[in-house]
Amino acid sequence: MDHERLKIFDDNGNEIGVATREEVHRIGHWHEAFHCWFLSREGGKGYIYLQLRSKLKKDYPNLLDITAAGHLLANEKVLDGVREIHEEIGIDVPIQELLPLGTIKYCVTKPGFTDKELAHVYLYIGENILGKAVLQKEEVSGIVRAEFQSFCQLWLGLIDRIRVEGYEIIDDIRIPISQEVQRDRFVPHDKSYYEDIVKLIASQI
Repeated sequence: MDHERLKIFDDNGNEIGVATREEVHRIGHWHEAFHCWFLSREGGKGYIYLQLRSKLKKDYPNLLDITAAGHLLANEKVLDGVREIHEEIGIDVPIQELLPLGTIKYCVTKPGFTDKELAHVYLYIGENILGKAVLQKEEVSGIVRAEFQSFCQLWLGLIDRIRVEGYEIIDDIRIPISQEVQRDRFVPHDKSYYEDIVKLIASQI
């Protein structure tokens, strides 16, 4: 995976070449990603869906993350990223049913790792998502949902924990999850990213 080749960009968003994924994160090149957030409406409430990253993942194992997301390879267009949805959670989503939310530019840095993403963000509104999901165990070990209103309040700093419900796959057995989580259980995308996401999704529902 570190040898995947990604397009790289300068600070103004101009494409400047191609580099391996390892180089992109070691040097800190801007690169493209595809993010798709899933939402459902049930019983008069909106729910947002989160994947639980596999413990096998090199980066951010066992943390909650975007429903489905991944890097765009050098030979891919933005909507080719829809493959990530099927690969990670096993749901086929027609491209025409994706709602574009725009491109979010953000950076996360830790020792030896700089993630500068141009994230092309989409929203999918569906039904029975927990029941339909088929997880790619190398990437995703579980899927949960949270009330969207609570998710918004969490990332806007109005509350410090929310309840998530769903399941995790352990030794091919589906184990129910129902627990309260704080912000430290989420992949540490820049806080501004989460703030932008809740506002953008709220504008569509």
